[in-house]
Amino acid sequence: MNEDQKIELFTEFWLKAEPAVSAYVFASVSRFHDAEDVVQRIAQELARRFDEYDPSRPFVAWALWIAKSRVIDFYRVQGRERVVFSDELLGKLADTIVQQADGRSGRREALEACLDELPPKSRRLLDLRYVEEQSAEEAAREFDSSAASVRVLLSRVRTVLASCIERRLAMENVRC
Repeated sequence: MNEDQKIELFTEFWLKAEPAVSAYVFASVSRFHDAEDVVQRIAQELARRFDEYDPSRPFVAWALWIAKSRVIDFYRVQGRERVVFSDELLGKLADTIVQQADGRSGRREALEACLDELPPKSRRLLDLRYVEEQSAEEAAREFDSSAASVRVLLSRVRTVLASCIERRLAMENVRC
């Protein structure tokens, strides 16, 4: 297999495994930006070590095995004396995510589509809260509003998103 074929094959495998790897990392690493960084490091390591992958085994399982090591490394680098999750728990989480990978990617696609349908103000509020990790008080300043009204708006936006996701998943199940 030439280098271009390897790159193409890796890309195909990674695109299928990435939702499961991301779910695992985001469940294991609490801060959004830290989790994104860990996922990127995992992708780089998988690409670098792709020659070590045994094609007789599922790629997602191999990717999650490496992801588990990178999550542990992340907590060690953070200077914590103990890892927040035990190795056993991280292993069980990885196993569960492998089993649910297909459902998660459908749910993620629905979430992305529903996020795209939100009005700009609602989308900005979600970004402030969950991407930039601002408190309701901090977000309220940007919207020239009270923290209480921001909390109410966040609750409404989450409800709209949940309904949209469930509706899209139900429509997808009807098509199948």
